[in-house]
Amino acid sequence: MNKKNILFLKVSLILIAVATLLLCIFWLPRLAERTAIANPEYVYLRYPILIMIYITAIPFYIAFYRAYGILNNIKRGEVFTHKPLGSLKIIRNCAISELAIYIILSLFLFSQDALHPGIAIAFAIIQFTALIIAVFAGVLIELLNKAIELKDDNDLTI
Repeated sequence: MNKKNILFLKVSLILIAVATLLLCIFWLPRLAERTAIANPEYVYLRYPILIMIYITAIPFYIAFYRAYGILNNIKRGEVFTHKPLGSLKIIRNCAISELAIYIILSLFLFSQDALHPGIAIAFAIIQFTALIIAVFAGVLIELLNKAIELKDDNDLTI
């Protein structure tokens, strides 16, 4: 992979991380406030939902950091090593935790009879995306395992 592609991917990752941070800082609190004003019967859910969404930012940024590390490994030529393999496993686990948190949050809102269709659709999109990332990372883990085994076998062969 050439340096331009790696730079493009790094810049893309940084832009996604900054956009997510700005959404969490500015947009989500205002949305929660407007929703609480529009639906005063659900005002007690404002802070628990915000806290749960902010908790999901933790695995997101862990996965972001690991993906950035994978790009650095690729840039250094350390593609078929155990470093990217460990990072992919962490990314997969982060995606699974995102999926689990949003499923729990959806079930909680459903039990409170507060799962608005718009929220349900947004949560479903997030859950589906997390599932795709987890599956894709799992496939990459298996492929990288096989590639590392082949590389090790070739390194032992003279």
